[in-house]
Amino acid sequence: MAHTIVTNTCQGVADCVDACPVACIHEGPGKNSQGTDWYWIDFATCIDCGICLQVCPVEGAIVPEERADLQKTPT
Repeated sequence: MAHTIVTNTCQGVADCVDACPVACIHEGPGKNSQGTDWYWIDFATCIDCGICLQVCPVEGAIVPEERADLQKTPT
């Protein structure tokens, strides 16, 4: 099961992008409700390693489960 970036909690720090071994984290378009950049996880590519959760400095920005209701995924 993939991890999820909570769109409206993410602050665009992007430590997760550099740490991800499978490059499944991508920048979202525009700003989130806080007015910050945000990122999203491609659930189909995520290998559920948890590195993103370990390196993210923003509490609650990543949850260790697939929650499409919390992550805005661009189409």
